[in-house]
Amino acid sequence: MAGPLAGLRVVELQGRGPGPFGVMVLADLGAEVVRIDRPDETPPGDGEERMISGHRRIDLVSRGRRSVAIDLKQPDGLAAALRLIDRADVLVEGYRPGVAERLGVGPEVCLGRNQRLVYARITGWGQEGSYAQVPGHDINYVALSGALDPLRRGDAPPAPPLNLLGDYGGGGMLLVIGILSALFERFHSGAGQVVDTAMIDGVALLSTLFHGLRAEGLWSDVPGTNILDLGSPFYNVYETADGRYVTIGCGEPKFYAALLEKLGLGRELLHQQGDSASWAAGQARLAEVFKSKRFDEWRELLEGTQTCFAPVLTFAEAPAHPHNVERATFVEVDGVVQPAPAPRFSRTPAGPPRRPAAPSDSAEVLLSWGGSSSPAGAGLPGRAGRGRHGARRREGPPLPRVEAQRLQHLRGVLPQPGNARPGPGQRYRAEPRGEARLLDPAPVAPVMRDDPAQLPVDRIVEEPGRELGAVDLVDRLDRHAGRAQLAHPYRGVLRAKHRLENQLLRLRTG
Repeated sequence: MAGPLAGLRVVELQGRGPGPFGVMVLADLGAEVVRIDRPDETPPGDGEERMISGHRRIDLVSRGRRSVAIDLKQPDGLAAALRLIDRADVLVEGYRPGVAERLGVGPEVCLGRNQRLVYARITGWGQEGSYAQVPGHDINYVALSGALDPLRRGDAPPAPPLNLLGDYGGGGMLLVIGILSALFERFHSGAGQVVDTAMIDGVALLSTLFHGLRAEGLWSDVPGTNILDLGSPFYNVYETADGRYVTIGCGEPKFYAALLEKLGLGRELLHQQGDSASWAAGQARLAEVFKSKRFDEWRELLEGTQTCFAPVLTFAEAPAHPHNVERATFVEVDGVVQPAPAPRFSRTPAGPPRRPAAPSDSAEVLLSWGGSSSPAGAGLPGRAGRGRHGARRREGPPLPRVEAQRLQHLRGVLPQPGNARPGPGQRYRAEPRGEARLLDPAPVAPVMRDDPAQLPVDRIVEEPGRELGAVDLVDRLDRHAGRAQLAHPYRGVLRAKHRLENQLLRLRTG
């Protein structure tokens, strides 16, 4: 998978709203995501019933994932889910507070098994507080945060901006920021942690500017009297002669002057830009002007000019706008037009969105993540994982792929001996001093003279006689690598070289 998050493993417990959206962003950027679905969910009928229940046939927010049906209320199902979580970098759950704990997948259990796990929680009201156990949705969180009231217009009730503000802006996006922050911190500490994301907190955070404006006396609590709530003539939405709408956002005087010139209105309104008492009359004047031409005529006159103008497009129209086409802001996958992954990266661009995969077999997913599908390992029927020589493979912690990639990068500053690669049949063992050496007749070479991410899984043994997979080797090497150096490979190269050559050679079995 392409993208800056390639190699990151995410387990998502099935949910709705902000959690799936945040995980979609991670998947878009290259993360490998497995969603654990409830097996007993039967999609209802058509139309609004499907929308209300959350069962859609074209659920673009679920793109980029595999899914498995696991019943967490059954012992075998819980064991299977925990085996997946053992191999994950991130777990995302959006249950009400206490539900994950009752199901046996709470943070204490999961972090106890996988200390590097970033356990990300997303709720509306948060884990604590008098509303914590109360059901709610986007509109409720926006209302209680104080951000809904300013969206009133005249005597009409407040109009929320769909569910973009609470679910996605203050929820899913904040969830992604929390996850990436915890992953960055993990490079230094080597430990995971719980990320508590609440939409009530996220929407409140988005309103920080307005609290500052109120404190300074620059914001009125009367809706429609401020610059940013359509109280001014130069930052507003206007109707055209054919019932369509256009937007003007000329906050700076030079852009307002350019607009007034295009409209043939002179400079009187420009001189009144800072006089809020004149705004109502200015709005009326501009509304009259914009009603004099059709939507397409205004586009022809104002698009591409220095007037801070944009037409109000529908969901159907937006993908075909020339600017969006030039930037490939929207893409088509399997006949469905949808927003492309964002943001964009120069060296590690994300690939095109991938449609949600059909539900996978749980054992297949576990095996693909380096786990076991045996009853003892995963709570699912199947054969135990074995190496090429018939020995049972030791199940170790998940491969820290991001760190392994950094190790490969740092190989450029380390000496590269010519006899580093083990030959056929050769294997490594942990010496009593903890130093890994070849067992078969061949020149002795320390492990880090080779690329740990490429070591054969079945050629490594650990005293006394237990087979040690490359997953375990890389993880153990990484624990002693000094994560501050791995997180910043261009800083302190000599110190990094010293640490890598002296510490990454050792396998500390204790």
